[in-house]
Amino acid sequence: MPRELKEVQGIIFKRQKYKEADLLAKIMTKELGIVTLIARGALKPKSKLGAATVNFSIGHYIIYTSGQGLSNLRTYKEVKQFSGIFADLTKNAYASFILDLVDHAFVEYQNLGKYYDLTLFALKKIDQGIDPEMISQVVQMQLLAAYGVEPELKHCVICGSQQGEFDYSIKLGGILCSKHFYRDNSRLHLTAKATAVLRTIGLVPFNRLGTIKVNRAIKQVTRRAIDRIYQETIDLNLKSKKFLDEINLLD
Repeated sequence: MPRELKEVQGIIFKRQKYKEADLLAKIMTKELGIVTLIARGALKPKSKLGAATVNFSIGHYIIYTSGQGLSNLRTYKEVKQFSGIFADLTKNAYASFILDLVDHAFVEYQNLGKYYDLTLFALKKIDQGIDPEMISQVVQMQLLAAYGVEPELKHCVICGSQQGEFDYSIKLGGILCSKHFYRDNSRLHLTAKATAVLRTIGLVPFNRLGTIKVNRAIKQVTRRAIDRIYQETIDLNLKSKKFLDEINLLD
């Protein structure tokens, strides 16, 4: 495929030194998915590309690409930072985890579809000071489908019931009504409130969630539940998650 210049809207989320003065930057774009860019000379003192490729920057980037492999960053416009995330360790940790999670769900140049908007929504909310723990949980629950393990949250996986008391079964891939709790003794044994939170953040379109207020005890329960779902269905080992867990231990 021939190379061509393209303008993309994107979020810079990883960067590393490449050769003496060049930079490799990973960008999550609306148009092309996740792309690795070479920013030549970006580490030189007078280069403007360096400032435009700082983590948690968002803007429009002009790239020279063939739609595969490395692309070249030529120039940029309207680039700004999520300054609240960049300056706060906790916000930074949650944002890094979310971006890492999305990055592992897709291969390069794969269309992200609604997940680009989900990621942008999450970063904006965290930057604004909205509870990063709950924003992270929203992303985790809604991203399960991208990993190919979308859970059944609308009704009981056995009988289809949508009313009553529910719990979550990892083995059966969704919620169970109380009549069928016996079908999985290893179900998560969540309270009705915790199960309701998981269903809400997994089902409701993110742009309709508004401000999510959940008390600390419930958040801890749903965090552990989501961790188990990921461990037993996807088995990711992300450094960003380990760092986040260390922060939460200090909470």
